[in-house]
Amino acid sequence: MRPLTTEEKRRRGRHGPAQRVDSRQRTYSRWRWARVILAVLIILNTAGWAGAADADGLVLRSEAAVLMEYSTGEVLVEKNPHRQLPPASITKMMVMLLVMEAVEAGEIKLSDVVVTTPEAARMGGSQIWLEPGEEMTVAELLKAVSIVSANDASYALAEHVAGSHELFVEMMNKRAQELGLANTRYANATGLEPDGGGEGNITTAYDMAVLGRELLKHPTILQWTGTWIDSLRGGESFLRNTNNLVRFYEGCDGLKTGYTDEAGYSLVGTAQRSNVRVIAVVMKAPTSAVRNSDITKLFNYGFSRFKALPVAKSGDPVGKIRVIKGETREVEVLVGKDLILVVKREEQGEPEVEITLPPHVKAPLARGEKVGEALVKMGGEVKARADLVAAADVAEVGFFRFLLQITRDFFGGFFGG
Repeated sequence: MRPLTTEEKRRRGRHGPAQRVDSRQRTYSRWRWARVILAVLIILNTAGWAGAADADGLVLRSEAAVLMEYSTGEVLVEKNPHRQLPPASITKMMVMLLVMEAVEAGEIKLSDVVVTTPEAARMGGSQIWLEPGEEMTVAELLKAVSIVSANDASYALAEHVAGSHELFVEMMNKRAQELGLANTRYANATGLEPDGGGEGNITTAYDMAVLGRELLKHPTILQWTGTWIDSLRGGESFLRNTNNLVRFYEGCDGLKTGYTDEAGYSLVGTAQRSNVRVIAVVMKAPTSAVRNSDITKLFNYGFSRFKALPVAKSGDPVGKIRVIKGETREVEVLVGKDLILVVKREEQGEPEVEITLPPHVKAPLARGEKVGEALVKMGGEVKARADLVAAADVAEVGFFRFLLQITRDFFGGFFGG
């Protein structure tokens, strides 16, 4: 018998003669390894695609996302936060902000009647089917924009505030710069993609979170963004909110949805529970279901990691302050609003309250007028603040009575000293 070659020894091994390897087994083995390699590649690719959000245990399928705590503006979760993407109808948050700012500045009123122009009536996409010459109030148009994302209503509001759509777009870009929205540019007030492939609106998830936080400084808007069902035209036009989370997620009361073929599904959402408010943004989700799922994950994450600590209630007395030339010589000072500190659940330490009041104020003084400020600090960092206000009206006295007050103060101090 001839000696075995090295190859024959290797194939025979220690357990008998070498077995013939069927070609089908070799094919199966190669396919099995191919599947393993493919699975690894998919895992690696998914991990890279999900981005920083996965580091927090969140798997988000939207292309970009941000979660922000409202009171501090702290970003809790982010995924491609500065990637520029088309916003679709979340564009209208800037319209809503500029309208609310114009109302609060006294430039327009919610009761103003707006006459629909032919240009506004021609808007496509989501709409309330405004007719040329049809009249609606600013409040009704805001309702239509907030609830059903009406493009015609948004265009009509733009014309009413600025005089023309073009001038309003300039206002939008100017306000974006003022807010530090460095990666946002507006070409229209609707979010519709331009005909002919021209330049459209562009923004980022982070910029939209900042804009949402600014819009929430005007809480009147929540009466519309948080409404599930409403109507216009005396009940003839039915409105159902495009943001399903307003109905299905406890505490959700805004803010704005968006969709176009290019932009995908976007949402700037906000919700409040136990005095903690968060803002969640997702952009370019593949479906509306994914959009809602990602926002829900972000909401849950925020509420699980923050808590609210009540520090003072609106109307709590702080002390008294001297009033110069007032019918009364001093007035009580109150906390102007509920003072609530929002902190991470694991955060330790006691909050410090710093009261800032001048030595005196001058009459006349109106009830509720700001006279000072209360700051709440943790670890030396300001976490919350509230105005300190006068508890009552104080009228100004005439010259001779003021002179008498000075005289009494002088001699009182002289004999008392």
